[in-house]
Formats: sequence, C-alpha cells, structure tokens
Amino acid sequence: MKVILVNGSPHKDGCTNLALEEVKKELEKEGIQTENFWLGIEPIRGCIGCNKCLKTNNRCFDNDKVNEFLDKVEEADGFVFGTPVHFASASGSITSFLDRVFYGRGNLFAGKVCSCVVSCRRGGATATFDQLNKYPLISNMYVVGSSYWNQIHGNNKEEAKQDLEGLQTMRNLGKNMAYILKCMEKNNLPKPKYENSIKTNFIR
Repeated sequence: MKVILVNGSPHKDGCTNLALEEVKKELEKEGIQTENFWLGIEPIRGCIGCNKCLKTNNRCFDNDKVNEFLDKVEEADGFVFGTPVHFASASGSITSFLDRVFYGRGNLFAGKVCSCVVSCRRGGATATFDQLNKYPLISNMYVVGSSYWNQIHGNNKEEAKQDLEGLQTMRNLGKNMAYILKCMEKNNLPKPKYENSIKTNFIR
C-alpha cells in the first residue's frame, strides 16, 4: 500500500511539510509506503477547459507537475494534499494543480483514500480545509478525518512545532488513514460499480 503526500507550499520544508511529515511517520509505523511530492516554485497554470486531456490518456498538453503526478496516481492507494493558507484559501499552486489533476479524472481516484491538511498563521484554516475537500468528495474517494480539523498553526516551522494539538491531529490522521487502508486490504472487497454519469443542467 502506498500514500502520496503532496506539499502545495512554495516552502519545501515549512509548516505544511511539518504537518505532512507527522502524518507520514504514523503511516510508515503501520507499514504503509509513502512518497513526498512537492509542487515546487515554478508556475502551474490553471485549467483552461480545452478537454485535450480527455483525449490523450488523461494527460495535460502542458507537461509539468500535473503530468508528473498523474503518472504516479495508479500505483497509489491514498493521498494527502497539504497547503498553506493564502487569503483564507489554498495556495494558487495547489488550486491550479488540483483543478487540472481532478478534471475529468474521477475514475483514476474513485475508491481510493484521501485527506487534506492546512497550515496557517492565524485564521482561514477551515475555509481552506473545506476548499480542498471539495476535490475528493466529488470523486468517489474515502475521506479520512482526525480528532480535530486537519490544521496546524504557526508563522514559521519553529512556531508550528509548538502547536501540540495540531501535531497530534496530524498523527491521529495518519493512524486513521493507515487503519482504513489496512481494512480495505484485508477485506479485499471489490470496489463499487458506479452507474454511468448523469449530468443535469438547470437551464434549457
């Protein structure tokens, strides 16, 4: 079993990564393989709705971090998406990244486990947490929670280390995710068979 942890912060080893590392340690304690995936600091364009990816093996015409990540999706059983809070919302990089990753690709993620974590100085954490959860919750994924909303507070990594409740929340999240993954593996039940998608438009 494998979980990919995505760091959507421009800082590779900042508060967001601290939160992800706490989750990662608990996953690895339970024998779950992990991989870190940092979005970096190069620009990630937003989705332009051209639909070319739907005709080219689910890969975007713009060959950047999105395609690099999509090449790893099939081998993964779970994902943790992390972001800092920017103006009470997710970072621009991870927003553009997730818009393109999930566009028309629900079948790649259905039946897999997911969770989202956020880091902030003070406010906007729950709004950002809600924003990130929109992606897995529309893709037939199993979203894992913790003992509190998955957030950690601090203006920098050293301050975030003092958020003992936030760090504990991340550890509990890792334990819960490992438990769900191991239950799924042990029972080896077939994934649900979904109906063909029905699109209802309200303007005719």
